[in-house]
Amino acid sequence: MKKGISRFGVSIVFALVLTVMTGCGEKGAEQTGAAEGEKKTSLIYASAKDINDMNPHLYTGSMPAQGMMYESLVENTAEGIKPLLAESWDISEDGKTYTFHLRKDVKFQDGEPFNAEAVKVNFDAVQANREKHAWIKLSTKIVSTNVIDEYTVELVLSSTYYPTLVELSMTRPYVFLSPKDMINGGTKDGVNGYHGTGPYMLTEHNVDENATFQANENYWGGKPEIQSIVAKVLPAGETTFLALQKGEIDFVFTDDRGADSIDVEAMNQLADSGEYQVVRSEPMNTSIIAANSSKKDNPVSDKAVREAIWHAIDRDTISNDIFDGTQTPAQTLFSSNVNYANVELKVRNYDVSSAQKLLDEAGWILGSGDVVRTKNGQELAMDLYYDSNSSTQKTQAEYIQNELKGIGIQLSIIGEESSSIANRRSTGEYDLLFNQTWGLAYDPQSTISAFASSSAYLHTTSGMAGAKELYAKIEEVMVSTDEDTRKSLYADIMTMVHDEAVFIPITNGSMTVVAPKNLDGITFKQTQYELPFERMKFQ
Repeated sequence: MKKGISRFGVSIVFALVLTVMTGCGEKGAEQTGAAEGEKKTSLIYASAKDINDMNPHLYTGSMPAQGMMYESLVENTAEGIKPLLAESWDISEDGKTYTFHLRKDVKFQDGEPFNAEAVKVNFDAVQANREKHAWIKLSTKIVSTNVIDEYTVELVLSSTYYPTLVELSMTRPYVFLSPKDMINGGTKDGVNGYHGTGPYMLTEHNVDENATFQANENYWGGKPEIQSIVAKVLPAGETTFLALQKGEIDFVFTDDRGADSIDVEAMNQLADSGEYQVVRSEPMNTSIIAANSSKKDNPVSDKAVREAIWHAIDRDTISNDIFDGTQTPAQTLFSSNVNYANVELKVRNYDVSSAQKLLDEAGWILGSGDVVRTKNGQELAMDLYYDSNSSTQKTQAEYIQNELKGIGIQLSIIGEESSSIANRRSTGEYDLLFNQTWGLAYDPQSTISAFASSSAYLHTTSGMAGAKELYAKIEEVMVSTDEDTRKSLYADIMTMVHDEAVFIPITNGSMTVVAPKNLDGITFKQTQYELPFERMKFQ
């Protein structure tokens, strides 16, 4: 019998929150709009957090904001890899050398030329900090970046690596900053400025208040119609909803850390007013609970416990009551529209009796009158960490806590800032924590590479049976040149982590945008981390 809780009131989508605003601080919304009869050219979006350091070769900055400022050699689209700053490229027969032919009409936002030397300086700066980027397998494959002539650059790898172009298309770190902004030719110790080649440039930043981006007058792709974009820092929930209603902001979506700004009920209310539109992408990621299999002194290291948690979570209730159907229940790490993810895996449906049986057989006993199971004197108790900026994660955590209590598991839920959650993931200081897959453009290769990365999911996977075999298969799949071999290896990898239940899937999420009805050109890239603001315009 389905055991749920009634509708939670706060139900939120992973949505990108875009908002229009002209000024900062206490300027009213009436100052951000266009005069009567004029087309509006400014846009304000709400952000739960400050944009932070916009160094594109590190990881603390806002990815939606960085996506406006910086560009890569190639672009990942629904039709595959397309040219961006590189007009074309050649790949050697052995797959180890990529030669890129660059656009000749590009300048950085400070007027510096974009050329082969700029590409080399940027790639060398990233590689000088390669340990930081170890989750991206490409960083371990690059041997050298060589200037052939002013607009031709050569990338030499140690071995063939099929996701090379995909990883070069990512929002960071293989994007380009003006060499003048670097410190001693590098970026790992900070930068002097933030000048990319993209359609928008950062012109003002008031920490924890707002950041203003102006259209790049000399953008090689043509000046965008939206000339000013402001990221306004607002608390998620009612504050952001009221700001939308008052016209203080125009636009909302979930940020790159998965924090939500308004709930589904609020989105629907805005859409019903006739003044706003709600636009959703296809499924882009999977929300998961990562289980620290390496934590040997904790029940989370027991496969039976992880499987029991999987069985005890009613994803239909989460989908319907928390997300109002805008996210769909997930039973696998990757959604079916991810490459290589059409793999037959063991089904673990919502089944409380199966969860209880698994725990009983593993020796976790619920004594008469007890509320928490024990084994050899140890209580079946764990901590679950969630992003405190995300009201949906908190709501899910409370629901899961209640469900697990029913099978004798004591779950403490702890909300922390997203940066703290990311740090816990890399240091292994967690039992369970909310996370999400890298997303459509990055998967499966990026999330799977992260299984073996000390900066990502190494602690999640290293305690599972067959971990060494898993890592060997990951190495092999990334250098495979035969498609059938690659499919087989991916199937093995996905089956191994699924059987060990180290990644407990919750829902498949889409990017959702809430925007004024008269804003045209709202589209999505093959990534959950950025939006093409340059394509948007008001009617």
